[in-house]
Amino acid sequence: MKTRGTSLNPNNRFQPFATDRDHHDGWHRDPEDETRPDSMATEVMDETVTSIISRNNSPDIPFEQSINPYRGCEHACIYCFARPSHAYWDLSPGLDFETRLIAKHNAATKLRETLDKPGYRVSPIALGMNTDAYQPIERDMEITRQLLTVMCEYRHPVSLITKGALILRDLDLLTDLARDRLCSVTISLTTLSNDLKRRMEPRTAAPATRLRVIEQLREEGVPVGIIIGPVIPFINDHEIEAILESAAKAGAEQASWIMLRLPHELDELFQDWLQRHFPDRAGHVMNRIRDLRGGKSYDSTFGRRMTGTGPYSDLIRQRFAHKVRRLGLNGRQWHSLRTDLFRRPAGEQMALW
Repeated sequence: MKTRGTSLNPNNRFQPFATDRDHHDGWHRDPEDETRPDSMATEVMDETVTSIISRNNSPDIPFEQSINPYRGCEHACIYCFARPSHAYWDLSPGLDFETRLIAKHNAATKLRETLDKPGYRVSPIALGMNTDAYQPIERDMEITRQLLTVMCEYRHPVSLITKGALILRDLDLLTDLARDRLCSVTISLTTLSNDLKRRMEPRTAAPATRLRVIEQLREEGVPVGIIIGPVIPFINDHEIEAILESAAKAGAEQASWIMLRLPHELDELFQDWLQRHFPDRAGHVMNRIRDLRGGKSYDSTFGRRMTGTGPYSDLIRQRFAHKVRRLGLNGRQWHSLRTDLFRRPAGEQMALW
């Protein structure tokens, strides 16, 4: 598969019937392999949402509120923990997740309505946590930019995480927010290898491009860090130190990591990907993952799901912490965005009459 993360489209856990497509539905077959698609067109459906902010009470996640402009993600990262969420729409977490996307076209309108409510309590909003807010369709749809425009109008704090270089399009809004300590950006940097990137995250920005994004954000005064997410045993774990060094050189101020998670249908999808791309080590990878999860592919327990447990998890934690200290990363409180500048422009105008 050259441009998609998976060649599978398994039925989801809520649907007993498998989704099937043929070339009349938009498939373009690889002439050298009639059993798999080489590429297929992306379909986008508009969703009119009744609410836009999701609330979080997980102790493993450093934010209380988040907004996802899109459902599904064309970046096609094979390891994406959000893939199983497509099942709630009677779609497959496989190819459907990458090619049948849902855009929340009224997101900015709903955000304004939410912020205007008298009982709204200001807390930083994490933008694009489930699927990337700067995936390719954002170039035309501009829903993320519309949301950031609202953040600027209301002086509302926001954090973003992305693998997309398209974030630089919105430097004008990000720098406006950053001047008042109202935004931070995290770049997901999982490998420095172009080959592994193409296999693992086929439609994301190249590693060198992400490093340039870090440089430019830092030059413009936007706080920027990285996340090595996920760490995958025997696939990218050997790159931890090199990734941290490159990120620090580019100007990153903060760094974090998470271990690979394989909830629900993602287990099947990831194991198929392993067999196709790394058949020589697939068994070793899965054995190590199960060691991390008490013999299972996944453990959703708070406090363990992001890192796993056991000697390997401890080793990754130690390696990461040692290198971060050597590089002088994580020297200040990262999630200290201001909340005291929040204002309601419409309310201020109405007060004049």
